[in-house]
Amino acid sequence: MIVPYLGAILYFIFGINRVTRRARKLIAHELNANELIDTQKNISFTPSQITHYETSDQHFASLMHMVETLTSRPIMGDNTIIGLHDGDEAYPLMLHAIESAKKSVFLCSYIFKNDHIGGIFANKLMAAHCRGVQVRVLVDGIGSGYFLSPIYYYLKSAGVPCARFMHSLYPWKMPFLNLRNHRKSLMVDGHIGFIGGLNIADENMLTRHPKEPVSDTHFRVIGPVVGQLVTAFAQDWYFTTHEILSIEPFMPQNNLKTLASNDTQNGTFARIVTAGPDTDLEKIEYVMLQAITLARKSVQLMTPYFLADDRFLTELELAALRGVDVTIIIPLKSNHRVLDWACRTHVSSLLRSHVQIWLSNPPFNHSKLMVVDKMWSFVGSSNLDMRSLRLNFEMNMEVYDSSLAEALSNFMERHKNHPLTQADLDNRSYSAKIRDSLARLFMPYL
Repeated sequence: MIVPYLGAILYFIFGINRVTRRARKLIAHELNANELIDTQKNISFTPSQITHYETSDQHFASLMHMVETLTSRPIMGDNTIIGLHDGDEAYPLMLHAIESAKKSVFLCSYIFKNDHIGGIFANKLMAAHCRGVQVRVLVDGIGSGYFLSPIYYYLKSAGVPCARFMHSLYPWKMPFLNLRNHRKSLMVDGHIGFIGGLNIADENMLTRHPKEPVSDTHFRVIGPVVGQLVTAFAQDWYFTTHEILSIEPFMPQNNLKTLASNDTQNGTFARIVTAGPDTDLEKIEYVMLQAITLARKSVQLMTPYFLADDRFLTELELAALRGVDVTIIIPLKSNHRVLDWACRTHVSSLLRSHVQIWLSNPPFNHSKLMVVDKMWSFVGSSNLDMRSLRLNFEMNMEVYDSSLAEALSNFMERHKNHPLTQADLDNRSYSAKIRDSLARLFMPYL
């Protein structure tokens, strides 16, 4: 008798998307954020103006146009983007940026722990707040602790404006357990930004030899595309707090003047792509699908969890069948065992279509990387699973830069440690096959 009632409760918590209604209400109040987007549109570039990129390869011009139409964000030139591996490389640069902030610091993190490194970040944020910098910190309502969120209370106690995304201890106010803000970004003074898969926790500091180390990749961005990062944060902040952030502190006019002063730029071209279960539904996946469709030579993917939907699998299979070198790199062992079980059943069709799947050695690598034809890169917070592609609020960045693509390609090559073959799947015990198949049934919620 309890099953119908239990089912109704579970459907209320997990099965209804009420975020869309809230997002639509938000759109009517986004004037300040949209003014920033409109300003950027006035100085965007068409593919024909990107001469340094066109001379090397033109077949991504249609992708560039498609993503602009999809996201309503222009491609931004004159950026400098470098990859950073693990907290050992990224955290010092992030902390230095916060320490040097003069006007604004905006930080969004799915996980922000109140451990050794988290405490250092918190103290730097507090110091910035005390010297008059506009500081805003957004953490996820579950990723950074549902019942207890020490870093949230620590920052709030010091007067730092901090908010928890979609959080409430009251069940009737919390029908969003399954919809999380998985974005990780830091923007300082509207000029320097950081984006990628790196959370803030001691486990990402590999030189400190944590008990359960997590390797990851983050990116430092300097240039006009940081304005798009800030816009995304401003929208998330308003979504959570209903506070409209002013434009001036996080978008200095010199960024716009620099970009508008030249018809062609020598820096890297990039654009932010956001996705979520509201007005941005599946946009990150659409970009990836289009890029795979346009691939001529190679598609390289690195992800901590691989449970993409059928259309994504089909696109990869078709690319491999037409002669594209398709490579997927996943951890030998992730931090979610059930996901590993489900993945083993999920990838069989890919192997039959000559997609190469490689397992990377420990430590567990949490990087989310995509490189096509060693020319175009797509990086950020989104995993290749149903949760990231449909349920989470995610943020990626597309980059048109052969040097960065080559560096990421080489990084992925170094993590091709063990091939996963059809024979490996066939040689699993009967009980393991049943276990893995059962795990895959829960794919939409893993």
